[in-house]
Amino acid sequence: MKQQAVKFFSRLLLAFSCLFLFATTFARPVHAAERTKIVFWHEMTGPAKEQLVKFCNEFNKSQGKYTVVPEFEGDYNQVVQKVLNTHGTDTSPALFQSMDISTAQMHYSNYTTPVQKFIDEDHYDMSKISPMARAFYSKDGKQISMPFNSSQPVLYYNATLLKKLGVAAPPKDPSYSDLTKTAEAIYQKSHHKVHGMSVEIYGWFFEQFLANANVCIANNNDGHSGVPTKVSFNNPAAVKTMQWLQKNIKSGAFMNYGAGSNAETNEQAAFLSGKLGMFLQSSGSITQLTTGTKDKIGVCYYPHLDGQKANGVAIGGASLWISNDKSAKVQRGAWEFIKYLMTAKSQARWQSATGYLALNSDSQKEPVLKKLYKKNPAAKVASEQLQRTKPNKANSGIFMQNLVQARLLEQTAMEQIYGGTDVQTALTNAQKSMNSYIQQSNQANGFSK
Repeated sequence: MKQQAVKFFSRLLLAFSCLFLFATTFARPVHAAERTKIVFWHEMTGPAKEQLVKFCNEFNKSQGKYTVVPEFEGDYNQVVQKVLNTHGTDTSPALFQSMDISTAQMHYSNYTTPVQKFIDEDHYDMSKISPMARAFYSKDGKQISMPFNSSQPVLYYNATLLKKLGVAAPPKDPSYSDLTKTAEAIYQKSHHKVHGMSVEIYGWFFEQFLANANVCIANNNDGHSGVPTKVSFNNPAAVKTMQWLQKNIKSGAFMNYGAGSNAETNEQAAFLSGKLGMFLQSSGSITQLTTGTKDKIGVCYYPHLDGQKANGVAIGGASLWISNDKSAKVQRGAWEFIKYLMTAKSQARWQSATGYLALNSDSQKEPVLKKLYKKNPAAKVASEQLQRTKPNKANSGIFMQNLVQARLLEQTAMEQIYGGTDVQTALTNAQKSMNSYIQQSNQANGFSK
């Protein structure tokens, strides 16, 4: 009897072991197969990529319906072309990042589902998301994509250096004259060993000067009320701004580091080594700058014309788009992940980790941002600049398909002006070239009669 009992229980144990092995071997893959795969193309590198991957992993663990698969696809321009070339195929992404200046191009491609569709379906509260960021990626009152990695240009200054030289820091909301005064004092008191300021030759900065002056570069309200048919590069605000830069470069108070990535690298190196007092750059650079020096770094709002209140500058960066060549289930999964990224907690962590601005207003209450601001008060200035600005026709971005070409021409004009060319002549030539390009492009795209 004992032997029979032992045999019985041995067989029973073996049966349970087999059942357990079956469950663990086959049940998990079946469960995983039930999840909907969401391929997400992005362009983030460094700390931003690390944080984005964390978000994906956390989202995947937080629910059982979707699996987001992040895939790095190169720089902004490369991703835009890959999206356009793969649309309608199995290799296209469900969700992707697209840079700010490709907004009109993506919209007119008709390859995406406006996020407004899901906002309406879910009655999603967009009032928590920055009005400035929303306006940039809107068309005809509808949200076409969700702003994500957003930044604004700000003025950085070396507070320790200025104090050492006995130069007063610029005001938080500086005019052109304010910065000329500070830059000249730095240059003179350092016996010409330290240049006061620099403005990189960059089309984005040219556009921001005009946005802050409440001037549209393209007609039809910078393209928001119709397809642009012409631009204005030689308007009075642009002329005054370029004359201001040219005059200060000629005097030596401002330094010209040129254009491109090398210019930005050399500019930041000079700033961190105490050879440059102030410079304009993206708010996303603050983490790199504050960790790269023992000096105290100050931050101001973007400068504005003398005698004119600042209108506010536009955002830069990229937004999130949902491809319309995927099933309703896949598109819904992409939207659910977008909502996860836009929570107050996620946005606060995003700013803390990367320097990009938290776009959810409730993020400012999150402990991680409070800790950041306590440690580095200057990190709050860009957020304050964003919060105080009200979107209007001039600071909500330029909704035009040819912005890459526009920026090349803007930069060519800036380079000529920095070198001493007559301001009006350089701007007028760039304007003529751009208007000719727009006319040809509109005809090719069927936008002109």
